[in-house]
Amino acid sequence: MTDLTQALAEISEIRAQVARVTQFRGYGPTSTAVSGTLALIVAAAQAVWMKEAQRDVLPFIAVWVSTAAVSVALAACETVVRSRRVHSGFAAAMIRSAVEQFLPAAIVGLLLTSVLLLSAPKEMWMLPGLWELIFSLGVFASCRFLPRQMFAVGVWYLVCGLVCLMMASGPRILSPWEMGIPFGVGQLAVAAVLRYGFEEIN
Repeated sequence: MTDLTQALAEISEIRAQVARVTQFRGYGPTSTAVSGTLALIVAAAQAVWMKEAQRDVLPFIAVWVSTAAVSVALAACETVVRSRRVHSGFAAAMIRSAVEQFLPAAIVGLLLTSVLLLSAPKEMWMLPGLWELIFSLGVFASCRFLPRQMFAVGVWYLVCGLVCLMMASGPRILSPWEMGIPFGVGQLAVAAVLRYGFEEIN
């Protein structure tokens, strides 16, 4: 029984090693494009109907956290389906490896938001720029599993984060377009990279 347990552990480790060095093709362009489009629509709606969010941070955060949750749910569904089709028996290990690359950035983003909200509410104007900087780190961490063009997407989020921090430092208000444009254009760019980088399997 000990030999069997050891053999199973070794097989599991081999699968994990293969997952860590194999290009991940589970991310789908459809859900990513939808999330980019959704970000632009939400920004336009918020700019018209939630102007008070420039002064009240809670509606602003609630809207974008909800938008992110919907986007993550769509991406998760498509990722599971594609991974099972593309990576077959390695799907679970590949998904786990991909999540491990992006999860630290997501956790840092949630913790940073909570800390700012509780301890420095007057500095919440920095939140869009900080979210984009953190997201860029997640993209960079995932680049080795994805087409090389994804590096340019990481640069996009990095530049957008820095620009948002510089622009918002004057009026210090929360603008929905500081979320909509970076994430809308960025996610559409991700979708394009996934579509044409893995053209043979789409």
